[in-house]
Amino acid sequence: MAEHDYDLLVIGAGSGGVRAARVAAKLGAKVAIVEKQELGGTCVNRGCVPKKLLVYAGRFAHEVEDMAGFGWTVPQKPSFDWATLIANKDAEIGRLNGIYGKLLAGSGVDLVEGFATFTDPHTVEVRDDAKGTRSVSADKILVTTGSTPHVVEIPGRELGITSDEVFHLKALPKRIVIAGGGYIGLEMASIFRSLGSEVHVVHRRDHVLGGFDRQCTDFLLSQLRLGGMHVHLEHTIEKITETAGGIACELDDGTILEGDVSMAATGRTPNTGSLGLDVAGVDLASSGGIIVDDEFRTNVPHIFALGDVIERMPLTPVAIAEAMSFVSTQFTDSPTQLDYENIPTTIFTTPEFGTVGMSEEHAWERGHRVHCYCSEFRPMKNTLSGRHTRSLMKMVVDESTDRVLGVHVVGPDAGEIVQGFAVALRCGVTKRELDKTIGIHPTSAEELVQMREPVKRAAGAGAEMRTKER
Repeated sequence: MAEHDYDLLVIGAGSGGVRAARVAAKLGAKVAIVEKQELGGTCVNRGCVPKKLLVYAGRFAHEVEDMAGFGWTVPQKPSFDWATLIANKDAEIGRLNGIYGKLLAGSGVDLVEGFATFTDPHTVEVRDDAKGTRSVSADKILVTTGSTPHVVEIPGRELGITSDEVFHLKALPKRIVIAGGGYIGLEMASIFRSLGSEVHVVHRRDHVLGGFDRQCTDFLLSQLRLGGMHVHLEHTIEKITETAGGIACELDDGTILEGDVSMAATGRTPNTGSLGLDVAGVDLASSGGIIVDDEFRTNVPHIFALGDVIERMPLTPVAIAEAMSFVSTQFTDSPTQLDYENIPTTIFTTPEFGTVGMSEEHAWERGHRVHCYCSEFRPMKNTLSGRHTRSLMKMVVDESTDRVLGVHVVGPDAGEIVQGFAVALRCGVTKRELDKTIGIHPTSAEELVQMREPVKRAAGAGAEMRTKER
């Protein structure tokens, strides 16, 4: 008789957890996965997917505005219905939830619904209000419980919402105040601004998107402000009060920002608080994140963790790659370690900000002497539409090896452009090779193979830019 119920028990059915469970089961392991909410985790239900659908909705407003410059006449001003968008979004999320369920079932993975809490290092108790309590044990346990929004403790915090609730608002807010200038805050701010809301972003630092290339984030901020977004740097919201028309947010300098909705986008916290990891003897960081080694193993040899809960790179494709590395190492004869260098990502603001590799600051910090190639220009589409938003392309190159260390794009389709250049960076592309590459004309992406002269700069100084008038 087997010592445990399963070879592998996965706690959390997000993208990483589902991938690990499915692949391990297909390799012959007996696998169960525990989930208390909808399948697909944050990405499918409260993150990437619904966000991108709302991004598309907002950009249609710009498309309609831009049509006149290309000869189109819109007979009457288009109307927008928030309820229809949310209903259609919910239907798509439901479809994806069903697909995840079918994928698990088709792979032979048992789905155990409920909340999991460790009762000993090999066993969890799963509690479900409808089905009661069940005890499940496994030889190996993988924790992929993700993260949850962090809300700063201020008076009136309960009057606001987070990114968990923003996709279920009953009506489009005419005015919204967002705390936080990170990627979640700016993405949601862009969505609501594109849909016509008055948007105020309050950010405690002197620049947005900390950790990204400073020149690019400063440029992005200028374009967001050009689009009518109000961004209050070096300020915090100290108190939220209810008013007759909505809410009022009081800033640290006494300024009052009124809105229909206040949203906190002040970071995320690992979902470990109710798991009982202390009972299993698992060590946690002070943030609550699970500490793991290169094989995603905790200090308890048979307990593993990956995805947002380990706080490395909170990106869905990274969690999936971590899952594949974990399964390969634990269930095949081909152990692998994930390389976190040159992982691309995009901030889906309007305009987008796509990036892969090192920022200029990071390159200098790691000891590289770098040349930076920069180009700022007006996208061709904007010349007839009359839209004033501009684009920025930036490349960071090692001076001695000529290797491209980073590519950063602010502008339309930045994510689509950077995805291709991510392949090149993984292959060690040099600036010389890009110079020999023929561009596709007319495109924005061709700028990245046409920038010939590096800007003159010293470490720590602001870069100059080659500006093209179009």
